[in-house]
Amino acid sequence: MIDRESPASADTALEIRTWLRLLTCTTMITRELRGRLKTRFDVTLSRFDAMAQLYREPDGVTMGQMSQRMMVTNGNVTWLVDRMVEDGLAKRTAVPGDGRAQIVRLTKKGRADFEAMMPEHHGWIHAMLDGLSRKELNGLLELLSQLKMSVAAKEGRAAPPD
Repeated sequence: MIDRESPASADTALEIRTWLRLLTCTTMITRELRGRLKTRFDVTLSRFDAMAQLYREPDGVTMGQMSQRMMVTNGNVTWLVDRMVEDGLAKRTAVPGDGRAQIVRLTKKGRADFEAMMPEHHGWIHAMLDGLSRKELNGLLELLSQLKMSVAAKEGRAAPPD
């Protein structure tokens, strides 16, 4: 594993060390989830994330909304949705009155597949974070919320909702 914190010394600015710690934790968790999803379900993390977005919205979302929620380009979402449609996991329908916009929904198969993966995914996350108490997790969540608001303020926009 690449440890992004290694080059940082005690003399490195606290903000830089904090950023590197966040990046390292994110990379470690993401790598573990990618591996487990691939091994257990033969699914990529991107597909799982797309399915999660669609699962939360049974009436569907536009491709643009999916792109925003997943924080990826429209092209990435289009490619991902195309593969999901080919595999019978999602379907697209035109938005009435807007020939360019499409709404994406999970199919029954897509919902069933996601419902099979979700409990295990949640269990993996719980296991990775079980070294922290509920109080510590709540404190970390609060600090990360403050960080999100600080970053958004520097970008001159409101923080996305939690």
